[in-house]
Amino acid sequence: MLLTVTVPATTANLGPGFDCIGAALSLYNRFQFSQLVETNQFLIIEASGLEADRVQTDDSNLAYQAFVHLYKRIGQTPPPLHLSIHLEVPLARGLGSSATAIVGGLVGANALAGQPLSNAELAALATELEGHPDNVVPALMGGCCLAASSQDEKWTICDVPWHEEVVPVVAIPNFELSTAEARRVLPPNYSRSDAIFNTAHLGLLLRGLQTGKAEWLQTALQDRIHQPYRQPLIPGYEVVQAAALAAGAYGLVISGAGPTLLALTHPDRANLVQRAIAEAWTSFGIEVKAQILPIDMQGTIVRSN
Repeated sequence: MLLTVTVPATTANLGPGFDCIGAALSLYNRFQFSQLVETNQFLIIEASGLEADRVQTDDSNLAYQAFVHLYKRIGQTPPPLHLSIHLEVPLARGLGSSATAIVGGLVGANALAGQPLSNAELAALATELEGHPDNVVPALMGGCCLAASSQDEKWTICDVPWHEEVVPVVAIPNFELSTAEARRVLPPNYSRSDAIFNTAHLGLLLRGLQTGKAEWLQTALQDRIHQPYRQPLIPGYEVVQAAALAAGAYGLVISGAGPTLLALTHPDRANLVQRAIAEAWTSFGIEVKAQILPIDMQGTIVRSN
């Protein structure tokens, strides 16, 4: 049996929603799983597509590690595996490439093992592996998701309505920014005023995404927790931000840990915003790919052949 698991890219944080909110985008990585039979090999991994030469093809592969982790969790031995990976999500750009690998590996293993875990259990396991839920949860479930942990560390996941007149536009530069580096610049503590600021803005963001109300989104996308510290790591950020706002974007934020930038705008302005942010970054001397990426509402899809 051949299983194909298709996992969407994600954009996380959306400004003030640091480490707790994210949305799935219409850009995908595909993972094909089949059990090896009549061979003395235990693992074959092949990769194709964008930056395929950078993908590990041994047992250190992240998707395979997630695959093995699920089998350990259910107390079974993973079968000999042929894993074929096709990439469309760029690596280390803030679009959830690692989340696609984790979710792809877990969902593939769960399907081959006969679906022992529910989606909620898969989400919790993916969060455990990734360290935070903002990318893995929407990658698994689709749409925009908010995740919150209880005092006993159990996760509650809430879908966030996303108005059809709020369009994501991403600008993907030709340089990388590791999540570890982006986290190193964050302060260990925050002031009460900054905490209150982000709490209010996250609440406003949820209402802005639901209603598409421009005035709310223009204010809601502001943040004091991570973006002020990460912006200096992204050359040309202020130039791109000014161009996006001048073209009619509600705001510009860092997608995940960056360096990809995300603008939200009205459908009538999407093409203008796309061109403006691409031209602005190019004028700054940075090659960039700007794309309009609608929200993916399906999340991870499994098909068997």
